[in-house]
Amino acid sequence: MPKTYLAQNRSVLIFIACLALFTLAITLMSEAYGAPLISTSFVKTLGKTLCLCLVALAMDLIWGYAGILSLGHMAFFALGGYMAGMWLMYARTEEIVVQALAQSPLPATAEEITQGIATQIFGVVGSSDFPLIWSFAHSFPLQMAMAVLVPGLLALVFGWLAFRSRVTGVYLSILTQAMTLALSLYLFQNDSGLRGNNGLSGLQNIPGLGDVGQDKLSIWFFWASALALGLGYIALSFVVSGKFGSVIRAIRDDEQRVRFLGYSVEGYKLFLFTLTAIIAALAGVLYYPQAGIINPAELAPIASIYLAVWVAIGGRGRLYGAVIGAAFVSLLSSWFTGGRAPSIPLGFYTVNWVDWWLVLLGGAFVAVTLFAPKGFGGLFDRFSGRRSPDRKGAALGPDDGSLMEKEAEA
Repeated sequence: MPKTYLAQNRSVLIFIACLALFTLAITLMSEAYGAPLISTSFVKTLGKTLCLCLVALAMDLIWGYAGILSLGHMAFFALGGYMAGMWLMYARTEEIVVQALAQSPLPATAEEITQGIATQIFGVVGSSDFPLIWSFAHSFPLQMAMAVLVPGLLALVFGWLAFRSRVTGVYLSILTQAMTLALSLYLFQNDSGLRGNNGLSGLQNIPGLGDVGQDKLSIWFFWASALALGLGYIALSFVVSGKFGSVIRAIRDDEQRVRFLGYSVEGYKLFLFTLTAIIAALAGVLYYPQAGIINPAELAPIASIYLAVWVAIGGRGRLYGAVIGAAFVSLLSSWFTGGRAPSIPLGFYTVNWVDWWLVLLGGAFVAVTLFAPKGFGGLFDRFSGRRSPDRKGAALGPDDGSLMEKEAEA
């Protein structure tokens, strides 16, 4: 990567260095490769948190930089998890079925093996046949391609229909939320081909690695999640630092003026919507093998609202802010909802944080919106001396249609 880019974006180097040190520290404290100071379950929690940070980066690009508030990106996240889960469940079930049929006096045919796999997977919903959408589940490369293509094509089609109609603002947010709700309700049905409310389970059992303990698997996925987050941060910071980044900021600030200047606003929006959907799906591919299970509840609209809250609290329009917000809120949520936070007896009432966590999160979101609209990222800006241009109503440059360099970098 050109030195000029890194020289102008020291925050990228700082972020990568912090991520590398964090990864090394967790590795040395893990049960698999160091002093057993942290449990395997906590390593999985940290790995999942890094995946959530990656999808928060995607949300920050589409909302913080382009001004498109999508309330459906967690649907793409879950779809990526479903695509990965299909291969994991198929391959793992195949191992079990082959071992069971090996006890038969006659060698099992390929058809018998396939039928046994289908019965094991879909017996819970009263079926013994593979739906069409499982056509590539037997192949790891093809199924991973589907993990990109399915969310990407859905985002491309939805975005094309929405942006060509010039749906913007709150109406677009409602449409993305409606898409998420419709997809979630469809997957709850047993005949959806994805086991309905049962979802896909046992995803933590990686095919071919049955002899490897969960302590090692958890740290391997933690490494993969850290690598994905680091590469995603570098790629997106490169995107927003150049001319492309200036254009999408301009679209956020004054869409009509950008269109008047001859830019294809709809094209930029469609590209960003599709790109961020694919990034969210890849984050889901890494997340759900660590979670071990996925069901349609993961696509509920509330999940995408949480994502927007993370980015807002961290500071939208700042990539590191999105990471900080997602990491801080998701880890805090695990602490409160996992029963680790001590209850507070008040005599007449006992505060159980499991019940009050969502109220606390909602209150924090309102407080940040009213009193600290730049989120945690604004605090870093203040300490680093970075200031946004204060135009006080003046034009952006010598001409009304110009865009000053400092404004483009803000």
